[in-house]
Amino acid sequence: MDNPARQGMSGGMTQDADIVIVGGGLNGPALALALAQGGLRVVVVDARPAPARAEAGFDGRAYALAIASVRLLGAIGVWGAVADKAQPILQIRTADSQRAGSPFLHFDHAEIEEGPMGQMLEDRHLYAAFLDALRAAPGITLLSGETVVAQEVGPAGVAVTLASGRILRAGLVVGCDGRGSGVATRAGIRRVGWGYGQTALVTAIRHDRNHQGVAQQVFLPSGPLAILPLKGGHLSSIVWTEATATAEAIQALPDDAYLDVLRPRFGGSLGDIALAGTRFTYPLSLSLAERFTAPRLALVGDAAHGVHPIAGQGLNLGLRDVAALAEVLILAHRRGDDIGSTVALEEYQRWRRFDATALALGMDTVNRVFSTGNPILRMGRDLGMRAVGAFPGLRRGFIRQAAGLSGELPKLLTGRPV
Repeated sequence: MDNPARQGMSGGMTQDADIVIVGGGLNGPALALALAQGGLRVVVVDARPAPARAEAGFDGRAYALAIASVRLLGAIGVWGAVADKAQPILQIRTADSQRAGSPFLHFDHAEIEEGPMGQMLEDRHLYAAFLDALRAAPGITLLSGETVVAQEVGPAGVAVTLASGRILRAGLVVGCDGRGSGVATRAGIRRVGWGYGQTALVTAIRHDRNHQGVAQQVFLPSGPLAILPLKGGHLSSIVWTEATATAEAIQALPDDAYLDVLRPRFGGSLGDIALAGTRFTYPLSLSLAERFTAPRLALVGDAAHGVHPIAGQGLNLGLRDVAALAEVLILAHRRGDDIGSTVALEEYQRWRRFDATALALGMDTVNRVFSTGNPILRMGRDLGMRAVGAFPGLRRGFIRQAAGLSGELPKLLTGRPV
C-alpha cells in the first residue's frame, strides 16, 4: 500500500502523503478512511502491532455507538462488516439507585423516528473491521509498530520522524494519539483538567435473564454504574465507578469476592450474574487541550478532549471530530486550497471546540451532582429526573442529543459521503 512521493503545494517539498495520522486506535482509522474516500493520501502511524489487537478474544470492552456514529461507520464502509455483531439499544433506564421506588427515567427508541437509539459493539470487532478496511483502501498506508519521536513544521508542510529513523513528509499531521498526545506536546499545546479521584472498573457479566436491549445507568453515591447490553441477550458490559482506593481494593479481590461486591450494586433485574470477561481498571479525569489546532496540525478524539465515561460519549465525540475534520479537509482539497492552512484548521476548531468542551463540562457536572450522598443535591436531582420523565418533549430532546442527532452535523454523521 505504499504510495509514491510527490511535490508539495509550495516550496518544492516532496511529500510522502497529504496527511500523516498519528494513532491507530479507532478515530485514526476512521479519519483515514474518510479522507481516502475524498481523494487524499494518508499514512497512519500506529504504535501497536495490528495483528495482536485484531486477533484478541472476547474481553468485554465495548462501545455505545450513537445513531450518528453508526451512520458515519456506514458512510466510510465499515458498518456492514460489524452490523451482525452489534446489539441495538432499544431502551435506556436511568435510575437513582437499585432501590425499589427510587426515581428513574425511561427512554424508549419508539419516541424517535430513527430506530434504535444506538448500538453496542465490542472493541475487538470494530478494530478488526477497521484494520481490514485500511488494508483494502487505496491511498492509505498503515505503519504498525512504529512510534513518532519528532515533528517539524515548515511553510510547505510537516516532517514527522519515526523511531526507526524514517521521515514522513506531508501537508498536515493529525494527532489521534490519546490523552497523553505526543503530537500535541511537541506542538506546545497545553492541557487543562483535573482528576476525579475515581476509577472505572470494566468487565463483562453473564446474567440469567435476557437484557432485551435495555441499557441501564445507575447513579450511586460512589459514582455511576453502566450496564450495557451485548449481542446474545445474556451478556452485558459494565463500567463501574468507585473512589480510586475502593476500586483498587475491589480489583485486587478474587473473582467470587469481586462479584459479591458487585451484586448489590448490579441489582436483581437480570437474575444471577457471573464474570464473563477480563477485568480492567481506568483512572478517570477530565482533560481538554487548550487548542485543537496548531500550524499544520490538528487534534482528534482523546488527544483533544478526554471526558468522563458517564454517558459513554468518548468515542462518539471523537467520531464527531473525524466527521468535521474530514469534511473541512476534503472540501479544501477539492477547491485546490492548502489543507494545512490556518484557514482550514481554524474552520475545524470553530466547528468542534465549543461542542466538545461543553459536553465535557456537562458530563463533569452530571458526575459531580449524581456521585454524592448529599441529601439536598439528591433531592434536587430526584425532582429533575421526575420532571424530565413527566414531559415527552424533554425526553425526546435528551434521546436526540444522546443519539448525536442535534446541532450542525457534518455530512458523514448523516450517513452521506463528503
